[in-house]
Amino acid sequence: MKISNLKLKNFRSYDELNLKFSNYKNIIIGDNGVGKTNIVEAIYYLALTKSFRCNDDSLLLKENSESAIIEANIKTTINNVYKIVLTKNGKKILIDNKQITVISDYISKLNVIIFTIDDLKLIKDNPSMHRKLINMELSQFNNNYLKLLSLHNKVLKQRNTYLKSMQINSYVPKEYLDIITEKMIDLGLQIHEIRKQYLMIINDYLTTIFEKSTKKKNLKIKYISHYENKTKENLIKEYKSSLTRDLNYGKTNIGVHLDDFIFIINDKEAKYFLSEGEQKSAVISFKLAEIKYCIDNFKKTPILILDDLFSELDNKKINSLISNLRKSLQIFITTTDINKVNKKLLNNCRVIKIKPQKVEVKDYEWK
Repeated sequence: MKISNLKLKNFRSYDELNLKFSNYKNIIIGDNGVGKTNIVEAIYYLALTKSFRCNDDSLLLKENSESAIIEANIKTTINNVYKIVLTKNGKKILIDNKQITVISDYISKLNVIIFTIDDLKLIKDNPSMHRKLINMELSQFNNNYLKLLSLHNKVLKQRNTYLKSMQINSYVPKEYLDIITEKMIDLGLQIHEIRKQYLMIINDYLTTIFEKSTKKKNLKIKYISHYENKTKENLIKEYKSSLTRDLNYGKTNIGVHLDDFIFIINDKEAKYFLSEGEQKSAVISFKLAEIKYCIDNFKKTPILILDDLFSELDNKKINSLISNLRKSLQIFITTTDINKVNKKLLNNCRVIKIKPQKVEVKDYEWK
């Protein structure tokens, strides 16, 4: 899977931009604020129909613009044109000029693994960030998961709204709450099983990759869920037992929407037993595990984005990351300074230099 070229119109800082990419390494260089991350953000948006930098799509439109366009030629076994038109009122998704009306039918067609500075904080982050990461990755590998998650979130919202109605009016019938709860349990059990199976496979890769790079054994991601080893009947009883608390808080206090995923090393929480450098290596190992997961289980080679990691990782870790990648992988690296890039990385790569009002492209071979 490769992106051969990218066209942007009124996206972020760009009036218009048309870039051709190398099938392997692409290094995007520029000072902070000139728009280098906007390019990889557009690639990511094309895959997942959302930004990794903000939740408000209107912020992606260039100032005073009514719409923005992201368009790319994607090479798999055949060539396709992927296009997303963004407006303040929504988005239109097209493949070869044919509109895709259901987003879950589109996501998972283009797989992108992204590694940003914020990911280095993953081990220390809170449960909501852990869930966000797992949901994001699973959604692009499994569009059925995305459908289940979307339905679950709607039912959860219905349940919370009904709980608040029951708070206000004690005569509101409880029978409807039971129906909503049972539907939420059914969806939650399916989501739990998909997460569990995904992490079983990821952990096999993760443990091996981390041990190879650090000599430390038994790094895993532990899945913490109230649904673990529970039947539907068990959960119905637990929701009934939790009803008083749910009514007091006006929200649902049990469910897969509260699951957590924590890095552990030898059954101990990694953030307390790994150094800062080892934590970074753990996150790198996770990203490499995701790439292997995509290739081995879906027979698809994802696109890898490394956004401004040279400011946080030393050359040794960057080289370790790159050396563990398959040569067939297409990579996009952003950085502020080409001198931070190891000379070996520059060999046979396309360098795209972003300047105010100007873009320079050069195929680079170190001599």
